[in-house]
Amino acid sequence: MTSMDTDELPVVLPSTTASGLTLALHPLPILNISEHLTRLKLQTKSSTPFVIGALLGTQTGRDVEIVNTFELAMEDDGKTVDAGFLVTRRDQYKQVFPSLEFIGWYTVAPHPAAQHIALHEQFTAYSSTPLLLILQPSTLFVTDSGQSLPFKAYEPTIEIRDRKTRTVFIEASFTVETGEAERIAVDWTARGGSGRTSLESHLQTQRAAVKMLHDRIILLVQYVTEVIAGTAKKDHEALRSLSALVASLPASDHPGFRKEFEMEYEDVQLTAYLSQLTKSTNILNDLVDKHIVFTASRENHAPSVSARRHPRFGGGRSGMMGMGSMGMMGGMGGMGGMNMGMFGLDFH
Repeated sequence: MTSMDTDELPVVLPSTTASGLTLALHPLPILNISEHLTRLKLQTKSSTPFVIGALLGTQTGRDVEIVNTFELAMEDDGKTVDAGFLVTRRDQYKQVFPSLEFIGWYTVAPHPAAQHIALHEQFTAYSSTPLLLILQPSTLFVTDSGQSLPFKAYEPTIEIRDRKTRTVFIEASFTVETGEAERIAVDWTARGGSGRTSLESHLQTQRAAVKMLHDRIILLVQYVTEVIAGTAKKDHEALRSLSALVASLPASDHPGFRKEFEMEYEDVQLTAYLSQLTKSTNILNDLVDKHIVFTASRENHAPSVSARRHPRFGGGRSGMMGMGSMGMMGGMGGMGGMNMGMFGLDFH
């Protein structure tokens, strides 16, 4: 059998051959592979770039879970996988996720071909039966759980043909399995990946609603303008509905409306002013408390220091300092009471 004959042979066994593999695919590999393809399309300006990466997961008997992926590098010939890069990245992931093992590889293609068999042989050194996950962007397949995804999974096997063995693939069905954390991550990604707060989300929704309302108002104004100019046909039912809508709007030029609007505006401004005044009062209260504590601590330490420096006149100086401190405290207390009385505030 020549190499040409081998290339012409199909590398996937018929669908009548069952795989018997229970495969679960998590959302993270789906997002990673899709992002890998999109990024290479933009970088290479090509609609069909060459994409290849490794699959990480767990395997217990015939039960396999694909949990994560990472990209692979190729040698200069474009046909050989960079083994050093693969081992380094696999060991790095192993340090962070000890339970994950190398279980296969992924690529983007319409269907498996002979070149995929050649690539597949290079991964047998890292896994006895590496799986192949192919992204087929131009097609959709419904999985067992009902999801429509352009992915197909394949399990390698050995086929005997004309007394010769060759590696072929068997298609394996899979289900999408998600955990609570993965659902949150997928929802966050679907919302655009921005770390917006609930207020920002609410304002964004309001902005979209206002924009939609503005667009519809512009459409109605354009229709009325065309009817007046005679370029559009009159629709009496639509005109009556538009007239009723305009009549139901509040009269913004009415004096009562302006008075109510200004009163509400003043109430909002007064609330904001009182809030700022309360905040400033709290800051002033903290400052007075700190000043009282600092002055009391200096008063407690001053007599002992004076007595050590002037033992003969300690009593007199300490008495004088005590009286002075008491006088200062009394003066400050009087001033504080006067100021507090002026502001009408009670801090304690």
